[in-house]
Parts: sequence; C-alpha cells; structure tokens
Amino acid sequence: MFINNLFSVKDKVILVTGGSRGIGEMIAEGYCANGAKVYISARSKDVVTKTAKRISASYDSECIGIECDISSIEGVNKLCDEIKKKEDHLDILVNNAGAAWAAPIEDFPEIGWDKVMDLCVKSMFFLTQGLLPMLVKSAKRDDPSRVINIGSIDGINNPEFKNFSYSTAKSAVHHMTRVLAAELVKKHINVNAIAPGPFPSKMLGSAVEFNYTELEQKNPRGRIGTPEDIAGLAIFLSSRAGAYTIGEVITCDGGLVASAGHDLS
Repeated sequence: MFINNLFSVKDKVILVTGGSRGIGEMIAEGYCANGAKVYISARSKDVVTKTAKRISASYDSECIGIECDISSIEGVNKLCDEIKKKEDHLDILVNNAGAAWAAPIEDFPEIGWDKVMDLCVKSMFFLTQGLLPMLVKSAKRDDPSRVINIGSIDGINNPEFKNFSYSTAKSAVHHMTRVLAAELVKKHINVNAIAPGPFPSKMLGSAVEFNYTELEQKNPRGRIGTPEDIAGLAIFLSSRAGAYTIGEVITCDGGLVASAGHDLS
C-alpha cells in the first residue's frame, strides 16, 4: 500500500508515439522522472532528438528519440522494427500520435478526412497489433502490460472547432479502446484511453494563436491542463494502482464534459 509501490513505473520499457511535444512529451517526461526507460517517436529527427536529450538530462533518465512517420502502414512497420531491434519486450504503449484538420463543412477536403483517420485510428490499431508480441512477452497476471490510447473530449462532446474528421476519429479511438480491452485482457494486457481537454500544444495553440485565455475562462477549473495532470493519469493507468482498471475512457479536462450543457457563469 505504500505510494512508491502503488504508483511505480520504475524500470518499465515504454513507447510514447508523438512524444516530441505537447501531451506526448508531458507523458514521456512523467515516466522518465519516475525511473522508466522511454522511447518517443515523431516525424522530425531534430525535434525528437532534442526532446529526448532534454528529458534525459532533466531527470537523469533514459529517453530515446526515434524518427518515424507512422501515418502509413510502412511507417508503423518501421517503428515496430526499430523497437524490436532495441528491446525484447515492451511494458507500456502510449498511442498518442495524432493530427487535426479544421475547415467548414462545405469545404472540408478528402485529404483532411483521410489524414486524420489514418493517423488517429488506423495507425493506432496496427501499431498495437505489430507490438502485441512484445507486450505479451512482459504481461503478467499480477503486472499486466498496458496500452493507453489518447482520445479527446472532442470524441465525447460536440467540438468547438470545425474538425469533423478529428472528433469522429477520437470517438472511434474510444470505442476501439473498449473493443481491444475486451480482446486483450485475457492476455494480461490492459487497454484504456485518456480523453484530454485543452492542454498547451502546437495543435491547439495554432487554433487559438497560442492565446489560451478564452479557453481558461470557459473551463470549470479556470485553467487549461498542465503536464502533471496528464502525466499523473498516465502513471496511474501504468502502475499497480491502475491494474484493475480496464476499457475505460477517462476524461482529463477540468470538468468540461461533466459540465456540458450547464451554465458555468
């Protein structure tokens, strides 16, 4: 029952996709700060290498950057091969890589649909499939392997922005999480999802010109998310404390979903 045992991720081998910035970087940082060995993947070699070096130095930890574009099956297979070359097992997979596309319904393009659905849904499934043997290898009855899919409250509530494919994709991620959880629990692999609300990121920042004031004012907590908020939840789901939590979609949004439809004034 000691907290250092309940929430330990020490010596776990973890992959966080899209881990060079935003929520992925926050989660990777939380794992490394607590003794895990973390691989982060991203499309930009310079950015992912820089982030990995910063995290490693900040926490005297091992964070390894891998350049890889997993928006295609070829990229997914490449990342799987890279991880298999470096490790013989994987304890935790965080499917975080994603993309968004906003446009009015009259002008929404096919590429904006396919790009988002491919990266947020298709690649998430096939990366989990490709790394399944490594997850199975480390899975134990008392210490399951974990898959954490990063969804969004846009997959629960109607989105504020006109991101039709993104909200649809994230809703699919939530249901895929439940389907995979039912399938993989028998292999001692726990699958859950986190549905974040607004966090500082390049994706969200671009939509609001990096001024989060209005989003903070609309949030029941009066702020947007911090690294501790999302990293703490990921650590819970990855630790002994979360070993009996399966197939859940947990919001991390300051109360936006819970307060939907209520007057917050």
